[in-house]
Amino acid sequence: MPRPTPLSAPNPYPRYDTQLTPRTPHSRAGRAEEAYSAAELEQIDFDDDDDYGSAVQQQNEPLLSSSASNSFPETGYRSRGDDSQYDNTPRKEKRPGITADKIISRLPLALYSSVAAMLLVLVFFSLREPDALKKYVGAADGSDAVPDSTIPAVDLNPIATPAADAYVGEGITLISYENYTSFPLDPIEYRTECLKLNAAPMAPHPYWTEHTPHDVPHVDEQPGYISPPGEAPICKRTITYQLDGWAGLMVDLATIAQAAALAREREATFFVMDEFWNRGKWSDHFQDVRLGQPGPEPGCRPPPPEEFVACPRSARHWLLNSRTARYHLTHHYHNQYEDAHAHNLNRMKPLFNFAQQSFETVIRPNTQSAQLIQWAREELSEKLAAHYKNPRSFQGVEQEDDGPTMGYLGVHIRRGDRAPEWRVYGQDYIPLADYLDGVVDSWTRLGLELSVEDKLVQPFVYIASDSPAAEKEFAAAFAPDRVFSLSGSKNKELQRLASPEEYFQDIFMTLPDSVRVQATRGMIVDFAVLSGAWAKDGDLIPDGTICAVSSVVCELSAVGLGWTRAFGTVDAMGEIEKDTRRWVDVDLKGRVVPVWEPFKVY
Repeated sequence: MPRPTPLSAPNPYPRYDTQLTPRTPHSRAGRAEEAYSAAELEQIDFDDDDDYGSAVQQQNEPLLSSSASNSFPETGYRSRGDDSQYDNTPRKEKRPGITADKIISRLPLALYSSVAAMLLVLVFFSLREPDALKKYVGAADGSDAVPDSTIPAVDLNPIATPAADAYVGEGITLISYENYTSFPLDPIEYRTECLKLNAAPMAPHPYWTEHTPHDVPHVDEQPGYISPPGEAPICKRTITYQLDGWAGLMVDLATIAQAAALAREREATFFVMDEFWNRGKWSDHFQDVRLGQPGPEPGCRPPPPEEFVACPRSARHWLLNSRTARYHLTHHYHNQYEDAHAHNLNRMKPLFNFAQQSFETVIRPNTQSAQLIQWAREELSEKLAAHYKNPRSFQGVEQEDDGPTMGYLGVHIRRGDRAPEWRVYGQDYIPLADYLDGVVDSWTRLGLELSVEDKLVQPFVYIASDSPAAEKEFAAAFAPDRVFSLSGSKNKELQRLASPEEYFQDIFMTLPDSVRVQATRGMIVDFAVLSGAWAKDGDLIPDGTICAVSSVVCELSAVGLGWTRAFGTVDAMGEIEKDTRRWVDVDLKGRVVPVWEPFKVY
């Protein structure tokens, strides 16, 4: 690369020999304090090469010429003296006053400037809070429209609209819901309540402590309250995750995993609310969360819907959703729960363990989802058994000494509305070649390259993608019998779960309910086969997963693999020994540390 031209080098514009100097409109020699008169302007030749309007001239004309220079004009303002031909009337007397005509002539400019400023503010606000802007102007779109039939109408009672003397506890500031008419609030309304409380910067304080405690009245804390006969008591403390489908499925699952962990730590009962979810009911896909995590009060009742509070998190019945996570799961959360004494990736291990335990106990597929996952694993096992004598990539099966483990690699290719984290000019998506390189390298590096005849073979791959075109192009690089996906399954029910087109969240929200439920089941099956999540002893699991961290599917795939399988050997400084890792990111490729994070906040 050539060295930069030094400042003393010859002038790059050969027609001029003066030095390169910044210019100002009134810096021509001798006119630092005076503009041209009308008479002088008429004498100027604007076509002259020395015209000040020339970009070259602006860079070559000195800022100030020496008074000894030949170019220093003798007719400058200070050289004229009393005999100057120009009028010496004091400047303040010559300056024209502000006339009505001048004001009127400038009114359009002022008006247009005001409108432009207002539009700029609205554009900024729409980018930061699009849903709030729509709500203020009364607009509605498919992303937040919830049919009236899905919003539970709750009759207000004295607790829902608290009386002035309602008891809220000593030192607690009342949160008033008097402007709302139905409960629970929708996700945008809960975010609005968080905005009210976080309008101004707050001084740092411990994660579960606030300077001024806020909460709503609780029915079981009112004087004279008696629990209804035959009903279980209201839970003493709860954490509830509210689903609405504004974010993708895996974003919700990643956040639920952390919220459930917080419930374990706080000895709170954990619930999932699905009134506003656009993917069916939670029970359509997963087990009741209380089966695996009953909490400290098994069988207790959830609170009345008017008692949920999104902010602050220290409220007795805290509710979290994808739109309020920005107030709770940011750097403050990391500072509280990361391993502050560890380095790099090792700092993330507590949050990794949070997620892994939640996927083992709280986020569990229901009977139908588990059956679909099992069918996919069994069909994949049959394809592997046709090629390998010992297909031993199984959960709970120890590595033996009679040869390398024979298995498969999971590949997730995301298109649609998900752009890569590492942006390259002119590329909307990560090139398929990067995925191919990741597969071939991992297959060789992990010792998966021997067939029955001890000859080099192509990798065996399970492909999960939202793009049929990308899947087809990727699969063409391998032998057809060494690639498996839902779209290529012999099972008709599995085939129907394959993504028919690239995933765009806004478009997904407009699809029929049945289509959204089916797409959700497909993603659950893909995630399980990609990562080995929810595998039982004897189930087939992947030997590695190649994906891009721009997708939360990729981040959670590491959780499905497990810490040791995903990252291999991690030294005390948090550095990964590359030859031992089974989780391969083709997006950032280790450019950013830590290489893995447990969730994304939008």
